[in-house]
Amino acid sequence: MAETDRTATERPSQLADENALLRASLAQMRERVDELEQAADLDTLTPLPNRRGFLRELERAVGQAERHGTPAALLHIELSNLAAINGGHGQVAGDAALIHMAKLLGGLIRSTDALARIDGDAFGLILDHLDHNSAIETADRLFRCIAGSPLDLGSATVALHATIGIATILPGDTVDDVVRRAEHTLRAAREEA
Repeated sequence: MAETDRTATERPSQLADENALLRASLAQMRERVDELEQAADLDTLTPLPNRRGFLRELERAVGQAERHGTPAALLHIELSNLAAINGGHGQVAGDAALIHMAKLLGGLIRSTDALARIDGDAFGLILDHLDHNSAIETADRLFRCIAGSPLDLGSATVALHATIGIATILPGDTVDDVVRRAEHTLRAAREEA
């Protein structure tokens, strides 16, 4: 009978210990999942979100425009001479140009805006609480700053050339609508250049 009493008192203690271990293991797994989810949203070259993370932010901006009627805009910014930089100076120089562009753009925007690298040579910028005319002014300011901020490679200085497409985010828009309009205006700007 003493053996049964001892087993009965040890069993809840063992279960409590195992339960504590399981909770600790679960907490570690959740932490790791959070780390992986964050990594899945980050560009591997620049310190910016990638397309996946950007689309999540764009969905938020589209939802905000729908719910509150607040104006916003999407700028699709392309480093239009990236292929020439890669061809003339090598892939490392091209990567340096993208990093330079990311830092440059990041330093020119408001803390409420969302910037990401959305493609090989392209960046997306969501401008919250900005109407179409203000978005055009912002795009013009960014264009001039990019043109006036060449990349110093040590052995050469490389000018950066940008092409920018603009789409206003309006109530009733979908993410696809906004992206399509920004890409359309980017193509039109590319043809004008």
